[in-house]
Amino acid sequence: MSLLTANNLGKFYGADEVLDDISIAIPAAARIALVGPNGAGKTTLINILAGIDLATSGTVHEARNTRIAFLPQRPELVGEHSLWDEQLKAFADLLEMETRLAQLEQQMADDNSSARALEAYGSLQAEFERLGGYTYETRIKMVLSGLGFTADEYAIPLPQLSGGQKTRALLCRLLLEEPDLLILDEPTNHLDISAVEWLEKFLESFAGAVLAVSHDRYFINSFASAVWEIEYKGLQEYRGNYSAYRKQRAERRETLRREFDSQQEFIRKEREFIRRHMGSRGTAQAKGRLKKLGTLEKRGAILESGPRQRRKMFLEMGNYQRSGDQVIVTRDLTVGYEAGKPLLTVPDSLILRGETVALMGPNGVGKSTLLKTLCGDLPALAGEARLGAKVKLGYFAQAHETLSETMTLVDEVLAIKPMLISEARDWLGRFLFSGEDVFRSVSSLSGGERGRLALAKLAQEGANLLLLDEPTNHLDIDSQDVLQDVLAQFDGTILLASHDRYLIDALATQVWQMTPGELSITYGGYQEFLRARNRRLQQAADDKAQQTSRAKGKRRPAHMDKRQGLNPYEAARRARELEAMIHKLEKNLDEIASQLDGASLAGDAGKVRTLGKTYTRTEAELEAALEEWGRLAE
Repeated sequence: MSLLTANNLGKFYGADEVLDDISIAIPAAARIALVGPNGAGKTTLINILAGIDLATSGTVHEARNTRIAFLPQRPELVGEHSLWDEQLKAFADLLEMETRLAQLEQQMADDNSSARALEAYGSLQAEFERLGGYTYETRIKMVLSGLGFTADEYAIPLPQLSGGQKTRALLCRLLLEEPDLLILDEPTNHLDISAVEWLEKFLESFAGAVLAVSHDRYFINSFASAVWEIEYKGLQEYRGNYSAYRKQRAERRETLRREFDSQQEFIRKEREFIRRHMGSRGTAQAKGRLKKLGTLEKRGAILESGPRQRRKMFLEMGNYQRSGDQVIVTRDLTVGYEAGKPLLTVPDSLILRGETVALMGPNGVGKSTLLKTLCGDLPALAGEARLGAKVKLGYFAQAHETLSETMTLVDEVLAIKPMLISEARDWLGRFLFSGEDVFRSVSSLSGGERGRLALAKLAQEGANLLLLDEPTNHLDIDSQDVLQDVLAQFDGTILLASHDRYLIDALATQVWQMTPGELSITYGGYQEFLRARNRRLQQAADDKAQQTSRAKGKRRPAHMDKRQGLNPYEAARRARELEAMIHKLEKNLDEIASQLDGASLAGDAGKVRTLGKTYTRTEAELEAALEEWGRLAE
């Protein structure tokens, strides 16, 4: 059964038609990515599906009792309350139950109404426990932490949050609400890689359906089982993730091209036959063929054109001189903005010609600062970063600081390389700037347009070393693919600071992982980096397990045991009892979980509730036993 269906949707803004005759269905537990070029109508469509906007024509139908949650690109959170209080909104029902339980506890202290209060309390407490009443605060902390908030930020009032923080705050609340359908507009825009990875893991176990507009190709590959593409006001559906979508789209377009070419050849031959035989002995046959063509045209069976080619950015890096083999050498390098307050220490490193080094790390860790130091815009606090022979550097700044707000697009290009105005216009046309747009001022450009202009300038510089700071920000998927293909063919050297894991996976030969104050180097691509990271995490887990195992065998000092009212012998005996109890409780939990799975599959709601209570009670007993054992084992 579909949670939401839409039939024959159309949308006009004035005389401009944005959507035309779109029909879709979103089944339960679906994982759908919505893609398309900037301005194609993706946000318009999801606004209509979420009930934020109205279609000009067509209908949208929600299944009964379907709960839909919507994350816009720029959410407005209302109120003066804190980040933590905003998350509590997801548990409004539980908070009401919690208040009622407190009231019943007071009534139970009253002899006149304690019996009735006790009866009501028992059933209400069981329901409160089943719905996660004793774990909701833990769940809030888990989601806030996963999406990059620290405990120090829980009390920040909503008006003091940045735009990106507000987006993450709303996303946290929506995930906690656990709706039947989650509609997300660019959910990864304000997340660093670790937060996106956490979101991907969360969505793996999320029971509801997800429809997400995204330009993050790696994210789409991770979560999507279907891709919807909006182009030319219509919508095409593809099975699988982003990689499958690209392959299917290419195959579909090739099939349409062959069909169009074949039909055009058929029509050409038929018309040639009609022309040659009309008025001769073959007139009857010629008339028959003419009638057949007319019938095909009336039925709309004649293809008007082949597959429409979407206008894409055309990027080439131009002419550049080959550099020496050693491109960047660092020695004892420390970077930062203030003496005595280093932001990052860089291990001694060597980058060779032809390599692509990916700089990864959370926001604010110093990726842009390192790039600015390497390109000479910022002096090093200590040590050196030396460029090799014949290295010519080109820098793509994340904030596009190299663009002048008062200059026109043509002037920006002419400042890099003198040429005729017509040549500059042709060059900008390759980056999707056409007509009089080339005479607009930089101050009027959107984020995506600024990115394309910065790439247009970079490609004219003739650099053989590219320092790229988030080059795919604001680019649509087609432009990301074009940029990736060009960089893959570039035989110079690249330093790439990016959250775009798809780009990093395709290009990187080294990965520099940055954490506050430190940088570690993995020689190899992104997959090798992931394997190395998993090995480190596994080793850390093994070390912790060994420490716990050693702690089990430690005897508590006699003076410490006396503080607990136990002599060493009694403490050791109690620890053994607890170990046996823990083993039994863990086994019981496994058995209950297995029974819960069976009851859920059988649809036995009563048994599920009973087993759920048992599981919660057993889990609490296990936690208490572990806590006591931990105190004894210290």
